[in-house]
Amino acid sequence: TEPDGYLKAKAILAEAFPCRVDCLDPDVFATATKDAIQTALSAELGEELAAEIAFHMADWNSDAAFILALHLFPERFTKEEIEDGVRDFLIHAPNHVAEAAQLIGCPVSDIFKGEP
Repeated sequence: TEPDGYLKAKAILAEAFPCRVDCLDPDVFATATKDAIQTALSAELGEELAAEIAFHMADWNSDAAFILALHLFPERFTKEEIEDGVRDFLIHAPNHVAEAAQLIGCPVSDIFKGEP
């Protein structure tokens, strides 16, 4: 079963996007999103590299859904839902984004070093 926070995020986004909300299901790979990204990047980067980047940008769809819903309606989530959703996002999404950035030639660096 999905965490309560994800289910709430899906319900919130279903209010605005009822015909598209299934694209955010964590058990269904976001193929249309991957294909759109791959198509957009292939002319410049080649098919194989574009496909790798597209995979890394499309694989965390449910994490993105949770964060978007939280940004739009933070008051609708419990402390526990926020803790779980933020933890899940931080475990999954940053590694994909960092790898996509590396593949495109923009490696992630710690811009906060030395900051309190």
